[in-house]
Amino acid sequence: MDFQKLNGIVPAIIQDARTETVLMLGFMTPEALEKTRKEGKVTFFSRTKRRLWTKGEESGNFLQVVDILEDCDHDTLLIKANPAGPVCHTGSDTCFNEENSVTQHPQGIDFIGQLQQLIHTRREEMPEGSYTTSLFSKGINKIAQKVGEEAVELVIESKDNNDSLFLNEAADLVYHLLVLLSAKGFDIKDVAGILEQRHK
Repeated sequence: MDFQKLNGIVPAIIQDARTETVLMLGFMTPEALEKTRKEGKVTFFSRTKRRLWTKGEESGNFLQVVDILEDCDHDTLLIKANPAGPVCHTGSDTCFNEENSVTQHPQGIDFIGQLQQLIHTRREEMPEGSYTTSLFSKGINKIAQKVGEEAVELVIESKDNNDSLFLNEAADLVYHLLVLLSAKGFDIKDVAGILEQRHK
């Protein structure tokens, strides 16, 4: 990162990893970026207080880091994160007074990416009572077995004429595949990248 253009700081755009809503803009020094990478929580440099501050250190509404990207000029950061609550000090979901909700974003095929992010979050937080959590708890072998079972069930349904059952089995297969990808440390975007390369 080129921190010298703005005298030791760079702007950091924070985006919700699941909804893709822009949440806020802050500034980082090399120390703030290092702490963010190390602790997995977004930490800024306060230009008024002249010190590092971790977003949520007072409110508890931390920003859990999912990915950190640099722009082409290496002087701006895009940080994708999962917010633990409202981001703005006013209580608003974002600092731009927008509602941050999955329902206001495109559905259909775009929902697959949102579902993948939710599965990643389940793997990290392991909340009780979640079916996804139970799969991760059983380990990679059980998850892989479920993918195999769902694939067989899809093949069976494809031989009949019940479109509803066929599509539901297809949905089960895709869901369990997303869980398997997450368990292996991958994302559906990695698979899409391979398909894109093959297409080229």
